[in-house]
Amino acid sequence: MSEKTKTYAKELVSQMTVEEKLSQVLYASPAIERLHIPAYNWWNEALHGVARAGVATVFPQAIGMAASFDPDFLYRIADVVSTEGRAKFQQFSDRGDRDIYKGLTFWSPNINIFRDPRWGRGHETYGEDPYLTAELGMSYIRGLQGDDPEHLKAAACAKHFAVHSGPEALRHEFDAQVSEHDLYDTYLYAFSRCVREAGAEAVMGAYNRVNGEPACGSRRLLKEILRGEWQFEGHIVSDCWAVNDFHLHHGVTKTAAESAAMAVNNGCDLNCGNAYLHLGTALAQGLISEETVTEAVERLMEVRIRLGMMDDEPSPYANIPYEKVECKEHTELSVEAARRSIVLLKNKDQMLPLNKKEIHTIAVIGPNANSRDALVGNYMGTSSRYITPLEGIQQYVGDEVRVLYAQGCHLYKDKVEGLAEPKDRFQEAVLAAEQADAVVLCLGLDATIEGEEGDAGNEYASGDKPDLKLPGLQQELLETIAAAGKPVILVLLAGSAMDVSWADEHVEAILDAWYPGARGGRAIAEAIFGEYSPSGKLPVTFYANTEQLGDFTDYSMSNRTYRYTNARVLYPFGYGLSYSQVEYSQAALSQTECEVKDNVTVQAKVTNRGSYPVEESVQVYIRHEDRQSYEPGFQLKGLCHLTLEPGETKLAEVVLKTRDFAVITEDGTCVIRPGDYQISIGGSQPDARSEALTGNRTQLLMVRRNGEEEIIAY
Repeated sequence: MSEKTKTYAKELVSQMTVEEKLSQVLYASPAIERLHIPAYNWWNEALHGVARAGVATVFPQAIGMAASFDPDFLYRIADVVSTEGRAKFQQFSDRGDRDIYKGLTFWSPNINIFRDPRWGRGHETYGEDPYLTAELGMSYIRGLQGDDPEHLKAAACAKHFAVHSGPEALRHEFDAQVSEHDLYDTYLYAFSRCVREAGAEAVMGAYNRVNGEPACGSRRLLKEILRGEWQFEGHIVSDCWAVNDFHLHHGVTKTAAESAAMAVNNGCDLNCGNAYLHLGTALAQGLISEETVTEAVERLMEVRIRLGMMDDEPSPYANIPYEKVECKEHTELSVEAARRSIVLLKNKDQMLPLNKKEIHTIAVIGPNANSRDALVGNYMGTSSRYITPLEGIQQYVGDEVRVLYAQGCHLYKDKVEGLAEPKDRFQEAVLAAEQADAVVLCLGLDATIEGEEGDAGNEYASGDKPDLKLPGLQQELLETIAAAGKPVILVLLAGSAMDVSWADEHVEAILDAWYPGARGGRAIAEAIFGEYSPSGKLPVTFYANTEQLGDFTDYSMSNRTYRYTNARVLYPFGYGLSYSQVEYSQAALSQTECEVKDNVTVQAKVTNRGSYPVEESVQVYIRHEDRQSYEPGFQLKGLCHLTLEPGETKLAEVVLKTRDFAVITEDGTCVIRPGDYQISIGGSQPDARSEALTGNRTQLLMVRRNGEEEIIAY
């Protein structure tokens, strides 16, 4: 941010009365006409497309985009999202429409760590790994904000700061107890990089307490770490009505005025909610100073200036035409994103892809087969066209193949029709399966089952899942259809890991499509019939059962995620099959012995030995041979994306920096240590389960790093 912007903001705010300043720290900020400051509503969402304000391109849910393992691809998506956001904002504001969800301050991305697959909001994240989350989050932020050094295309917001991943039912009162090691090793890493490297303009606090302090009023998190250690200059916004929780649920204050004062005094500039309506009382009671309010308003004016909301400081992005909204180029990118998100979990005897010429009748069965809800997840816009898996298959095969459809069962109830008997759609599904040459069975979840507390309308656990099982009658439907004896392709539409152990043993093929976006059914059909090879990799671990998980309320990372678990999991983080065969060879390091501060380059030749073009996600993992018991095992520290034609060979090269080898000690200190480090390069983790599933072994290399242990910048 330039000094010019800071000076302009100070001049603007210096002309405001106290009352005018207090009005600007509310998310619905009124106009100050005498200063030519227009009204502005700060609340907007852009998790996977511009949300909640009419038509927009609806991309796959964040967890699906994460399966691409490709930061550059997420930049392209975010650039489209901000383009559409700009076009919509300009037209709305020109017509005097300054309502909620129509601004340029996007409360996205969600970079919380998906530490437990039961968490209902996990599908809003980029998965369980801090490095992957950071890389994808930074790219999404850069794509939203643009590359103009003085102006913002849109303002991104990294949320929810900082130790936040359920339970949803307890979030307004819950105290997340976390060690210093886990805090810095897992929960803060992505936030730090998104703020310091990607320049995220905003940070949103979480509902819960962290080690006793409410996150939206935490001196430790907001003042000492965010403003202090990281020198964050943007604005901080509370989660919606979270400040009220200080006195209503957390019990750390007694009144709304005290709560508002606590938040502002610790650096929370903007209130989503109504608690800051009491700042006048707090000011009168001496709980806050006018100077503190002034600093908050200056930060808010700075971002509005950078967004071009002042007449004398126009934006270079102001003239993006409305025709860009959901244009053909953008919708095609959304389909490409759906293709890149699909993970092939199982393909027994290369059953997939199906040969359309050999299929006369195909059955498409399941509660998610023709569900629009299962396409879009949450925090979504409105598409002008939706393509469900059923519709995608119908459109793909045309009149050449007969398509039989049966819902089979409700998503989570024991019947579809209220007056019917349980399992009222089972026999229709069996009939369809018996007549078909192959069955596409679409099971899973939607955002009514896993989602945010208050938004999810299910009968379970306020948005969280009680376990990893297929809900309702879905497991019974799966077993019933499999018993019909026809080849079964299980298509999962869900935002989280599920226990599909039975399916892994009994069905021929499994595709994880996540929530693939408005037109995701097209990508699913194309994958099934071999128009492309699936290339997605799992951004989360698929556990064999709920018993492999710890207590949901325990924020210790011990035995959680691939970095710390010793469990034999169903499908590992980073895993995904393809229709082709990718071979790694001639792996090498730039040096096998170096100083602890030196960078190390790892490379390998990657060859496509199959007949399909592939999008290969090259993964580089590091493990310290002499690690302490509290340190993680192998952890992802490098990515390289390659597009390979059949028979093509390319060189994958990743530079591992000093920070990539660093260790977080028990007291949260970031240090570099001498010793031997294993480095893996390949298409998956270097674990036995991935090797067994893929038939491929990643190449392991060793580097010795010499010198003295030293503290480095986090």
